[in-house]
Amino acid sequence: MRKVFILALIGGFLCFGLVTPGAAKPIKVGAILNLTGPASTWGQFHAKGHKDYFRYVNEVKGGIGGNKIDLTVVDHAYKVPEAVKYVKKFCTSDKMDMLATWDAGSGIMAKPIIQKYKTPNINYSTYQGILKPPIDYAYLPFGSYIMDSYAVLEYIRAIHKGQEAPKVGLLTYNNAYGKSIHEPSKEYAEKNGINIVSIEEFPPKNLDLNTESLRLKEAGAEYVFMQCLPSAVLMALESADRVNFDVPFFGTWTSTDPDFFVRGKGLLRDRMHMQFPGGLPVDGVPGMKVMEELWDRYKTVTKFDTSYWEGVSVAMIMEKAFQRAHDKFGEVNSETINQALETFNNEDFGGIIPNVTYTKTDHGGSFTARIVKINEDQTFTPLTNFFIPGKERIKLLKR
Repeated sequence: MRKVFILALIGGFLCFGLVTPGAAKPIKVGAILNLTGPASTWGQFHAKGHKDYFRYVNEVKGGIGGNKIDLTVVDHAYKVPEAVKYVKKFCTSDKMDMLATWDAGSGIMAKPIIQKYKTPNINYSTYQGILKPPIDYAYLPFGSYIMDSYAVLEYIRAIHKGQEAPKVGLLTYNNAYGKSIHEPSKEYAEKNGINIVSIEEFPPKNLDLNTESLRLKEAGAEYVFMQCLPSAVLMALESADRVNFDVPFFGTWTSTDPDFFVRGKGLLRDRMHMQFPGGLPVDGVPGMKVMEELWDRYKTVTKFDTSYWEGVSVAMIMEKAFQRAHDKFGEVNSETINQALETFNNEDFGGIIPNVTYTKTDHGGSFTARIVKINEDQTFTPLTNFFIPGKERIKLLKR
């Protein structure tokens, strides 16, 4: 009997040893995305990219120092109050190590909560207002809509022919997202000899843009720069055809989603362009080979998509922060992740996104852009090199 007792006691000690401090614990990430609201295709493919890359890290790379990443994705249906509810839950009862929020409004409203509970958050929107001080714990994955505005107008200036200043019209939603290009566009135009001839705003629920397109035409706009979601981009092209308004159109990197190309057959033609700060299949960069491996391994998507690309990109930034926290501090938690992010110095992500730098005073990620043409077959043709708008010379590529 005594021998049995001793063996049981030894077994108990051995089992106890398996759960002692130092055993692997999951790194908890909460992503509050738009899965069912307006423009939900974007959010759905963000989720696919984010999930696939973390699954790849767990299965192929063995996690972060043996710690698996535990991702929880919830739907806020593009409703800011719903997002705030989840941010509070994730920061308190769920005790997430890091968060991702989706839209400009949610990112703004999340700031006081994440700062109170010291939980770092990357916002999928690159609305520049998110980085108004204080910036603690709030991050963008790459350049803001200020960068988009500068880059698009710099490209227009580079391709414009004739002695007179290029005449540009802005066509945007009448909300914070739409208006995000107004001030930077006016600022850049004033300093660089560009004439903003009209700014047309419209509510997201508009059924057509005939009136706005006609006003832009009558104002003499030679180029149209848009800030609206993909469905409205197509609506603008339809309306331009109705009023015989034949000019090049430009958007920010949020101009397309998977549904965009199904509905855009015959509409895109050779006139739709956007600023896109990322790697493309034609680039052949190492990061794109990783993305192609995700396609082959998980079958979530079959071709390049910008929303899936951003999901993978945000997940890559998070992974590097987790690894840096593990290597530098020996522990992965909210505070060490935040400290790790602020050590990012020209960090290379294999060309998937421009190299990322974060400091204690700048959480903008990068300010590197390029212009691409959007093709109807869901491919993108680079029209310029990567450049820093306002600082580096833009180089036009031969087509």
